[in-house]
Amino acid sequence: MFSEVELVRGVVVLAEKLDKDSAVASRSVITTQLLEDLLREKASKDHGYFLKVTALKMIGKGQISDDSRKMLFPVAFSCRTFIPCQGEILEGVVRHVHNLGVIIRCGPLNYAFLSARKMPNYHYVDGMNPFFLRDDLAKIDKEVVVRFRVLQARWIEKSREMRKEFVMVVSIVGDSLGPVCGPHESDL
Repeated sequence: MFSEVELVRGVVVLAEKLDKDSAVASRSVITTQLLEDLLREKASKDHGYFLKVTALKMIGKGQISDDSRKMLFPVAFSCRTFIPCQGEILEGVVRHVHNLGVIIRCGPLNYAFLSARKMPNYHYVDGMNPFFLRDDLAKIDKEVVVRFRVLQARWIEKSREMRKEFVMVVSIVGDSLGPVCGPHESDL
């Protein structure tokens, strides 16, 4: 689900980067640092993935931090976010295929698992490029766009190579769910 949230963050900037004579230049430095901080943070459990800062509401008065070379500015802003919700219908691109199911990427979310058990009437075809095939020749292969329903979404703070990610278990059981277009089709 997409939403618009208002957030307040403390943005730390090196004092030497700020221009005493130009409020516009200083504002630009603070805004750039805010965007870099959000890019590094990527997502939060409460709000989901940070997609876009839509409005800069206020930059407060800077305070000198413990290290006198840095200044801390409170910044209020609006941000568009994406958080996966149970029951939601989404589309994503198949990244990996294996006998237990497929891993799908959906926007900023890298790990949506579609179990072979949640693909009715599909069977696994092994080989150099494995895929799932249905009797009517509908195919779920690497790079195929799939429409699915979210069964469960879970926040992972840190686990092996994953850091600050949502993971989903998804299904294509239901009407209008399944492969939307193949890897070489230009429907999207």
